[in-house]
Order: sequence, then structure tokens, then C-alpha cells
Amino acid sequence: MSTILMPRLSDTMETGVVVTWHKQTGDMVEAGEILADIETDKAVMEYEAYESGVLGRILVAEGEEAAIGQPIAVLGDEDPEDDAATPDEAAASRSSAPDAQSSPVADAAQSFVAVPVSGPAIERMPASPLARRDAVELGVDLTQVAGTGPGGRIIRADVRAAAETLQPTETAESAPAVSQDVNPGEEVPLSLLRRTSGKRLADSARTAPHFYLTASADLENLVDLRFELNAQLTEAGRQKVSINDLVIRACALTLRQHPDVNSSLSGDNLLRHHDINIGVAVAIYDGLLVPVIRNADHKSVGVIAEESASLAVRARERQLTTDEMAGGTFTISNLGMYGVEQFTAIINPPQAAILAVGASRREAVVLDDGSLAARTRMRYTLSADHRILNGADGARFLADLTKLLENPWLIIA
Repeated sequence: MSTILMPRLSDTMETGVVVTWHKQTGDMVEAGEILADIETDKAVMEYEAYESGVLGRILVAEGEEAAIGQPIAVLGDEDPEDDAATPDEAAASRSSAPDAQSSPVADAAQSFVAVPVSGPAIERMPASPLARRDAVELGVDLTQVAGTGPGGRIIRADVRAAAETLQPTETAESAPAVSQDVNPGEEVPLSLLRRTSGKRLADSARTAPHFYLTASADLENLVDLRFELNAQLTEAGRQKVSINDLVIRACALTLRQHPDVNSSLSGDNLLRHHDINIGVAVAIYDGLLVPVIRNADHKSVGVIAEESASLAVRARERQLTTDEMAGGTFTISNLGMYGVEQFTAIINPPQAAILAVGASRREAVVLDDGSLAARTRMRYTLSADHRILNGADGARFLADLTKLLENPWLIIA
């Protein structure tokens, strides 16, 4: 018999969610077969079995979360003594797993299952640790809950569903006075992706001294160039170029001239990256992913357009690999497609800076001869880490970026 542990599938992963079990209790598992789909902080990834055997027991049901190193299933014949152990006793024995001991998140997971549960009947109920914790917090009697997990095991969703059907038992005298117009709202659990990205960005906002610089560019020439490029690409049956694709290419070329902007903090040292890998923020239904276009300064606008379109589609389908989201040296976040004219973004650690790109707009502009004209303009804001860059460093970067955007034939040269 062997225990299957929650694997570490990304460098920043601390916990994982079992999305789908491809095998059920009693099924034969061959080494190399896909055993389960695991949601990490970045993507949903396939987990292959490392050895063959019969799947004896599933410990973490679909939709439930587990810390790295925590047992999620048992491969092989079960020991009868294990069947007699309560879920809390089994959880306590997990502390002997090496990964669980070395991970602070795993230690925190062990404390979750230590929440006292009142009543001997509840102790005997087959329920997951998270389900038991929620039962205590929500006041749900587990003996009255029908489990939908493997073997009738009560999972977190069962407890929450039962809590929604509970009727208040307070008397009129003891119940607090609540206006009939008050709507308490609905609590929606944060996804693992949103929790992880939120923690990283909160750390960045707290520890990195941000400063912000905003510039704008006249895009008349760039819009004309894009129209000509797309006519040629359409005729060739290739992916059209977006404004953002041209911005990516322009940023990559500008970063060649400003290596400190294409750097990160490494302890007390400045790490200047030789490669220029542009991360492109992609909004998905439950968070934000940042796939990376590698060596963007060595790729044509057409190739960048094809890569960015493919990465965006697979990001929304949660099909990106960890390699496709690793190694970024600079990030671009574009909200122009939503009509946002200007905003500031939080630096994606440990990078030195991030560029927030707004919408292109037709504006009335005073020309050099004093006349008024309608021109297409776009604003963008650089968020920079003051430990790495000074205001003048960021200003020079934006000045050179603006020159490229206003003289776009240099972008495709």
C-alpha cells in the first residue's frame, strides 16, 4: 500500500484543489496514467500516477483543497486498522509526510482538522476535515447531512448546502431586530487562483515602494500601420495584429535600451535579465493569469500576435503550462478594451516594473501650427519599484517608448 500526496505542480503552489478524479475506488491504475486534474494557483494540470496498483481509497473529494504533501488517495489494499481510524486521526498521522513538515501551509492545514467537534455521533461521521470545520462554524449537525463524496463521505459542499436550508430557531425576544429591507448578500468562496494572486500582489504593494509615471502617445501613424499590416495578414490567412501586440513589440525594443527596467531584485543585488520576456495579463472568470511571450524583442509583430492570441485563449480555458507563465521580466496590463482610459497596476514581483495601458481615444489636439485636429491618443502608466529604478529612469523609458509608438515603422524594422 502507498499513499498519494498532493504534489507541488508550480513553484509558487502551496495548496491544490482536486478538480476531477479520472479513477474511482477499486479501479486499476497504471503508472503514467492520468489519475486526477489538480488546480494550482496558476492552472489546472494533469497528475500522472507514478506507480501501478488498485486505487484503494480517495481521501480528498472533487472540489476539495489540500496542502502540498497532504495525502489525497491510497493506492493498494487498505490496512483494516486504517478503516477504523477517524478522519481526524488519519489527518494527524499525515504530519509524518516530509513535504507536509516542510511546508507552512501544510502545517496550517493540520491545524484546520484540529477544530473541536462536539458530540460522539459527529466524530463517527465520515466527513472531510474542511467539512468538519465548516460544520462547527455554520452550526450544522453532520448526522443530518447526506454525503455526496466517495463512499457517502460528507464534503464541504454538502455542509454548505445543509447550512442554507437551516431555519433560525431564535425566539422573537432573543432575535436581533433586523430591517426587512436588509439583504445580507451572498458569500462566494475565493478561488485558489484569486487567493494566491491576491496574496502575492498584496505583498508586492506592501513591500515594494511603488511610484507611477504617466505618458501619452499620438497613435495616428500606428493606427494606419496596423490597418496596412492587417490587410496583408488577412490576405495571407494569418492572425490580425492588435494595438496591444504593437505595444508589446515596442516595449521589448525599448527594454533593450533600458536594461535596468528589464531587471528584478535579487537580495541586495540587481539582476539584469539577458532575455526580454514580456508577461501579458489576461483576465479570466476567477482571477488573473500572466502568460509570457519569450524573447519578444527577437520576434516580429505577426509572431507576437499569433502567440498572444493563442496564450489568451488557453489562459481562459485554464490550459496553460507552468513554463508558459514563468520567467517574465516585464509585464503589460491592458484594460483599453474595456474603455478604461488610465489606471495604475501593481508590480508583478520580483520584476522592476509593469505598464498599465489604457484605451485609444479620439481627442481634440492643438497642433504645432496652433490649429485644432482630432487625433487618436493613448495613455499608459509605468508602475516602478523605487528600490530598483529612480523617477528619471522611468521617465527616460517612457520617452523612448513614446517615440516608437509615434514612429511605428521602427517597430517593424
